[in-house]
Amino acid sequence: MIQVLTKRADFLAANRGLRVARPGFVLLTRPNDGQGKRYGITVTKKIGNAVVRNRMKRRFRELLRAELPEQGLPDHDHVLIGREGGIERDFAKLDEELKIALSRAAEGKGDPPRRRPRRGNRQKGRK
Repeated sequence: MIQVLTKRADFLAANRGLRVARPGFVLLTRPNDGQGKRYGITVTKKIGNAVVRNRMKRRFRELLRAELPEQGLPDHDHVLIGREGGIERDFAKLDEELKIALSRAAEGKGDPPRRRPRRGNRQKGRK
């Protein structure tokens, strides 16, 4: 049985794990100390209104239900973060991208961490 992540702390912990970016989503994986395969889905308001976000979450849920039992990492948390292009992408294309992302995660080949935008470096008083 694959469990669903519900606690914010689990999502934040997954964010410190391995990151694999694809055009439609970002997959985060992190070991969870023997709690089995678990998954979570995040789609922010930047993606669209509630109808669009819920449609995307339904698509992601179906993808994860199909792929995690065979290809998911044992005793890991898997978090899918929706990206802007994800809602228009073909379902079969998303499925293929998820398989690739899970295999990369299994090999330990993540993408480099994102750089944070630099702040406080602006000159004051100039226009």
